[in-house]
Parts: sequence; C-alpha cells; structure tokens
Amino acid sequence: MDVTDYSTGKIAFIVLVAIALAVLGAGLLAWRLRVRMKALMVAPPPPAGATARAAAPAPPGTPRAVRAADNRRAGHALALRLVGLSALISLSSATVQLPLLGLPLWPPQRWAVVAFVNLWPVIPVLGLMWRWSRLRVLALLLAWFVLCLAVVTWRSDANQPFSALLWYLGTEIGPPMLLVALLCMGNATRAISPWLLPPLIGLVWASIAGTDLLAMAVRRESPWLVALTVSVGAHAVLATAVVLPWLLAWWPLKVLARALAAAYRRRWISELMVLFSAVWCLALLIRALGAAGAHGPAGALMLLPLAWIPLVMGLRRSLGAPAGRAPELLVLRVFQRDRAMRRLFDAVIERWRLSGPVSLIAGTDLLERTLDPGDIFAFLDGRLGERFIRQPDEIAARLADFELAPDAEGRWRVNECYCHDSTWRATLAALLARADAVLMDLRSFQRRHQGCTFELGELARAPRLRRVVLLVDASTDRAAAEAAVAGAPPGRIVWMDAATLDARRRRAVLEALFATGP
Repeated sequence: MDVTDYSTGKIAFIVLVAIALAVLGAGLLAWRLRVRMKALMVAPPPPAGATARAAAPAPPGTPRAVRAADNRRAGHALALRLVGLSALISLSSATVQLPLLGLPLWPPQRWAVVAFVNLWPVIPVLGLMWRWSRLRVLALLLAWFVLCLAVVTWRSDANQPFSALLWYLGTEIGPPMLLVALLCMGNATRAISPWLLPPLIGLVWASIAGTDLLAMAVRRESPWLVALTVSVGAHAVLATAVVLPWLLAWWPLKVLARALAAAYRRRWISELMVLFSAVWCLALLIRALGAAGAHGPAGALMLLPLAWIPLVMGLRRSLGAPAGRAPELLVLRVFQRDRAMRRLFDAVIERWRLSGPVSLIAGTDLLERTLDPGDIFAFLDGRLGERFIRQPDEIAARLADFELAPDAEGRWRVNECYCHDSTWRATLAALLARADAVLMDLRSFQRRHQGCTFELGELARAPRLRRVVLLVDASTDRAAAEAAVAGAPPGRIVWMDAATLDARRRRAVLEALFATGP
C-alpha cells in the first residue's frame, strides 16, 4: 500500500487505534488533571495584578417561575427530540443502505424493518442523557434484540430470520455497540474521549502515512534508507517513521482542538450532542465501511444521514431560548465524598439543567461530570492555572463568562469557579449574590468541617436567597449544622433526609428546589 491507498481495513484500523488511545488517554488525563487541580487549589496565589475590577452584580430581573412539573415536561420533550432525530437518521440510513445492498425500497415494510433494527443507538443515547448505568443500558439493548427478532420474524419472507438477524447483529450492530461502550459509557471516557478522538485520529493517520512512505522507500530500495538503516538500525527507522509525522500534524491538530473548544464556548456544539453524534457516527461508520468494501467510495453515502444533526440542531437553535431569566442553582457539598456526590449530580443536578444553569466551586469529586473541552485542552496546553481565580478582583470577570443561555438541545450548562484556598470565600459570596436556589450536600458533615460551617453561615445571611435544600443522613452532625443556620429567615432552609437517592427522593428534592416563587 502507498499513501493514496486507503482501504476500508486501513480506515477501520486508524479509527480503532484512535478509539483505544482516546480511552486510555481519558483515564490518564483525568488522573493527572485531578492531581494538578489539588496542587493548584492549595498553592499560594500569584501577586495581585495592577487592575482591579468591580464586584459582579446579581443577574437582572426576577427569574421566571419554574415548577418541578415544568422540569419533567422539559425532560420528556428533550428525550422525544433525541428519539425523533434518531428516527430521522435511521430512516435515512435505511433509504441509502437498501439500494447499496441491491434491494428495492418497495414494499415499505422492508424499509421500515431495516430502519427499526438500525434504531438501536437511541438506547445508549437516552442512557447518556439520563446517565443510566451500563448494566441498565445492556439490559435494554438485550430487550431491543428480542424485540427486533420478533419484528423480523413477523415481517421477514426469509426462511431463517433468526440467522439473518444474528448475522446482522454480529457484523453491523455488535461492533459499534462495543465501541460506543468503550468510548462513551465510562465516567472519564464520557467526559474526555469524544473530544480527544478527532485529534487522535489525525495523529494515527499521520503515523500510518509515515509507515506508508517508509514502505514505498523500501520497495524502491532507496539508497538513503539503506544507509540510515545501517547507521541507526531498522527499529529506529521504523519508530522514526511512526513518530516523526506527528511534528507535521501537531500544529493543525492543535488548531482543531482549539476550534472544538471555541465551538463549545460559543454553544455551536454541546456535551450531550457531541455524545449523540459520537454514537451515531460509530454506528454509521461501520455500515459505511461494510458498504465501501463492496461498492467502493459509494459506501461513504452511508454517512449522509449524519447531516440531520446540525440541520435539526440549527433549526432548534433558531427558535431561541424561553422568555425570561432561567433560575440558577448553586451547588455546595462536603468534599472527599466523590461517589456519593456523583450520584447526586446524576440524580438531581442533571435534571435541574433542563430548567436552568448550575454554578459551583470546582472540585475533583465532580471532575468527570463537569469537564468541558476548554478545561481539557487548557490542561494539555499547560494553562490550567489560568482558569483559577487568583485574586478577588478576578471574580467579576469569571462570573461575566458564565454560560446562562441553553444549548441547542435545550439544556443549560454547569458553570465552575476554580479557586485557590485564598479566594473561594469571596467567590462563594459572589455566587450567592446571583443564586436563586442552593442545594448543599451535608451528608457526612461534622463540626470539624470549618469550610462547610462557613458556607452554612453565609446561606443564612445571604439577602436575596429564596430556598436552600440541605441533604442530610445519619452521619450528619445535625446540631452543628442547625446552629450554623440559626439566623436564616423562616422558610428558607429545607432539611431533607437523603440516606438513599431513589427516584421518589430525587423527585422530592427537585420539588423542594423548584418551590421558589418569583
């Protein structure tokens, strides 16, 4: 093969290696990012700058009234949008796939059955939206397989529909299911891998191109290659052919990474829609490679249905955001309870994002839940420290950068403040000045947690705060917490037992948070 010979096998190899590197890189990057964040949090801030900024004002106006029922309707509407977009992609895919297989689109039953079987990505998509467990996603995929078998048996005119469906699952559905699970269903991989994958595909392609050029030189028996091999050895020459092209590819790929971060910052793309696109890209890529093996470049037509994603999201964006300011939730917690806090984020905070933005002081406990491409690429560029609030006069600028408009799919974002030990108290005061509701996880709180005690006192004294929901359990020092909020206005503080966060308790927490009238 030469550099112009890109068979389906070579393309598949590039994608598979890039996915493997993205998965491994996500775990390594999350670990290193966590270590770096801890070091920056306790590091002394640099000297104050010469320019001071005024304190950040509270958001103008009263937030629109939102109830828990409105939040549930927003969740149902978003799920229906994702299902509808998935159906458009699947129907379009079947429309392209059947002619490539030499089958007519008529009768429509065959077209509908193929589209239905190809709709399986909707399950991991909904799982990613609602943060279902991998076990639940797997169980639903198995149920989908049984349903597909029933539909194919009912509508098939073949003698062995089970064998046909089993072959289809093994060749066109099974591989992308596995790749989706690897790339999107873990904590670190979900947050990081989809953003690393495009640059890594470029790096792997550059290495493959380098080895192709080396193979071309070997076939031509180039004198310079013979002399170089004798001088440094064959292994060194091969390693150079793999690594050296990175020097050429590094700059454009760095530009690509920054373009992804900029697109996210401008709300052209969002975390959920990147995951949605990754799932469908993997599903359609396997079909495209299979079709290309038989039909050549025409197999690329299988990727055309992906055009529905920017088209539908663009139309959705043109509708604009709901009128009025969305209510803003501030999240506080006892640190060093990573697993419990992640469950709370999945159960409650993700639901709030259907109705308004979330703000919090960044910590390593929610690292994989709140990372965005700006954080990822700032860390890779060695600029993570620049995202920290180093002096109180920087708070206004950070709050001015908060994302307070919804993404195209209808969810609001999580806004983080990275703080040193010397700036988090001033940052908390600024966040309280703009928050409409506060959710504080006090499970495992004890009197020795002086930071949480300070936060409770601020919650009691904040002038414009409407509702504070405090989650407690048997490990909470309730007496110390009650003493800290003793001066709060009547009705502001709501105590809720959160020993377990099942669906009923999650609904109760959301009801309490949304029970704040204008």
